[in-house]
Amino acid sequence: MGIFRRLAGVAGSLCLFWAALDATAADTTAPWWKHALVYEIYPRSFGDSNGDGVGDLNGINAHLDDLQKLGVDAIWIAPMYPSPQADFGYDISDYQAIDPQYGTMADFDRLQKAAKQRHIHVILDMVMNHTSDHHAWFVESASSRNNPKSDWYVWNDGIPADTAHLSAVQRRNIHDGKAPPNNWESMFGGSAWQWVPARHQFYYHRFYIQQPDLNWRNPDVEKAMFGAIRFWLDRGVDGFRLDAISVLFEDTKLRNDPERPGTNAQGEPNLNYLYSDKLPEVHGVMRRLRALVDSYPGQRVLIGETYEPNIKLLDEWYGTAEAPQLQLPMNLQLGFGWQASFDATWFRTRLKESQQVHGQPLLVVDNHDNPRSIDRFGDGTHDVERAKVVAAALLTSRAVALTYYSAPIGMTTATPTRVEDVRDPVGVTGWPKDKGRDGERTPMQWTPGPQAGFSTNPRTWLPVNPNHATVNVEDEWKQPESLLNWHRQLIALRRDNPALRDGAMTFLDTRDPNVLIYRREGEHPVLVMLNFSGSAQLVPKRLMQGKVRTLAASEVSLRGLETLDGASLPAYSAWIVTPD
Repeated sequence: MGIFRRLAGVAGSLCLFWAALDATAADTTAPWWKHALVYEIYPRSFGDSNGDGVGDLNGINAHLDDLQKLGVDAIWIAPMYPSPQADFGYDISDYQAIDPQYGTMADFDRLQKAAKQRHIHVILDMVMNHTSDHHAWFVESASSRNNPKSDWYVWNDGIPADTAHLSAVQRRNIHDGKAPPNNWESMFGGSAWQWVPARHQFYYHRFYIQQPDLNWRNPDVEKAMFGAIRFWLDRGVDGFRLDAISVLFEDTKLRNDPERPGTNAQGEPNLNYLYSDKLPEVHGVMRRLRALVDSYPGQRVLIGETYEPNIKLLDEWYGTAEAPQLQLPMNLQLGFGWQASFDATWFRTRLKESQQVHGQPLLVVDNHDNPRSIDRFGDGTHDVERAKVVAAALLTSRAVALTYYSAPIGMTTATPTRVEDVRDPVGVTGWPKDKGRDGERTPMQWTPGPQAGFSTNPRTWLPVNPNHATVNVEDEWKQPESLLNWHRQLIALRRDNPALRDGAMTFLDTRDPNVLIYRREGEHPVLVMLNFSGSAQLVPKRLMQGKVRTLAASEVSLRGLETLDGASLPAYSAWIVTPD
């Protein structure tokens, strides 16, 4: 049996203490989003109300009671705008309408009204970097070089095909004696430049060919995009999750990105996106967008998709008190850092860092672009037990928590086993090194019945995972020890407990490789103990004197204990206590 390193000395020598807030009482004046649980919904996969095999807005509406029961404060709906679906909604052809396969504007209004009646806020996905190539803006822009929208996208004449030192990607994309102007690659394979004969020019696309990048150096683009955002703010939406915002601008000189060692899933050189990502001009757009959002009542919120390698760069997205930017840049380092693992040291380090930003942290461990966390942090045997530990870390930290429609019940990633079954275009081009994102987007598992209660149609847009017979909402609501009820318990606890709402985090026993311990400060402090190891671990002395009251425990054996003295944490367990 492993034993914690004993705690000794005064409290100051036991912890790293970052105190951004006075935790003596709950902050009742804080904006609604500061303590929120945000729940991402992938609309194609959440609920199919009309039996066509594809989820829709009415399908979301039908399950709002489940979300209210869980304790969700806000839903983020992935794009439901009109789209040719080249990237399943992230290629938008009209920013001010609803795709017919998802419903109508009246359906959206009913959904929003029903959500508000349940005190659930509605956040929309907004894709500002690019449109669909079917969008009227691009159709006009691509038609000639002298139309009113000719400069709304990133166009270039290219360079002579006999230019020295062309990259292989450039050489494969030569048209009329011209090569793309640089070595930039699409995130999904191939050159990031596409030839248009009508203009005798290339356009830039950071993502799919069908997703041309807008030219954010043209003020008319910002005016039009902000107009689309106003459209939804006027309809009462509570905020936006901003997709791919770091890539709004490109180097005006179009310099080659430096190559890094190795190749990507498509066999092309890895690049350091020095000239095509995170240019400083993007922060000016964020400041102006924040000013727009702040001009509306109701504490509207901006959430950013901000994949940053360190906390210092993430902190820049908050802006300053005088020039604020995003209220909630996503901290994706905890869940998706390249060394992320089910490890006490990893979680301790990342959670400590999360507290060093100049605003409220936002922690994410699941989304629509990555395999589900139960698989990434599981070991194939103790997956649910480990998932409970991860959920406890997410939901008891001082942060807004963002979860994904699959996570609270432990849906597993169902990656296709044959390339002919892949729907995600990146999986088609990247197979077998990159099998795409279908596995984390399969239909929601509501019941053990046909199609998991997602649809009446046996031909759903992606196959239902066969394990829905045992992993589903209906059954887990009935099981007191289920992962779903564990989430519900933690969500209620973080909402009602003042220390968990507003208390600073004090990290204890910071060198233990097996167990993560922190205290949420307040008049009645809360102690969180998370065992990441596969063996029982003794609880250190002097963590909390006298009698304790268990607020939540993933293992039944812990719930009757009235003191920490002599107690041990079972393998892969979470125990949350407060002085009695």
